[in-house]
Amino acid sequence: MNVIIVGCGRVGAELALLLSQRGHDVTVIDHVGSSFGHLDPEYRGRTIEAEPLAEGVLEKAGIRDTQAVATVTNSDAVNAVVAHVARTAYGVPNVVARNYDPRWRVLHEAMGLTSVSSTAWGAQRIEELLERPRLRAVFSAGNGEVELYEVAVPARWAGQTLGALVAGIACSPVSFTHGGRASLPEAGHSLAEGDIVHVTATLEGAEALGRRLDGGEA
Repeated sequence: MNVIIVGCGRVGAELALLLSQRGHDVTVIDHVGSSFGHLDPEYRGRTIEAEPLAEGVLEKAGIRDTQAVATVTNSDAVNAVVAHVARTAYGVPNVVARNYDPRWRVLHEAMGLTSVSSTAWGAQRIEELLERPRLRAVFSAGNGEVELYEVAVPARWAGQTLGALVAGIACSPVSFTHGGRASLPEAGHSLAEGDIVHVTATLEGAEALGRRLDGGEA
């Protein structure tokens, strides 16, 4: 796959290394030449020092034969505009834009862009670890609106059923692990201390489940 990465800060450099290690043809664009110093020596790909929206730069990067573009600068406006051009003017099928400042996320949403907000995502992960240590997020959809949580069953719930644990809470069990063996969840599963339950939930559902695990009202 041919990939163009716009922005060579810490995120762009790490992404470039990961993709090049997986055998993809990667081109990194940044208007500051010293930014390429962030690239790992193992990176195998091209670099272009130029403003990404300057005439001919995206063409030089091979955008007409590119299958994916990631815009990961620290400017939400640049990320949004380059992503929009890649998708609408060149028909790149897979375009992802970084959202740097959550206050500008509305710009990406208005343009219908697939975006990742590392700031909002990171803050939410830390908040979850501080407030809900029993629930560990293992997968995040979108920008964290719905997540997959890993729940270790505490001793106080031993002998009760999975159905009772999640009753009335906006969450959906997706797997049940007992004695190291996973199975599809059933409401009648009897819980034992240390069993692992994976559930999908919104933030509100996770908070309710956390309160129930701790012995409070859901």
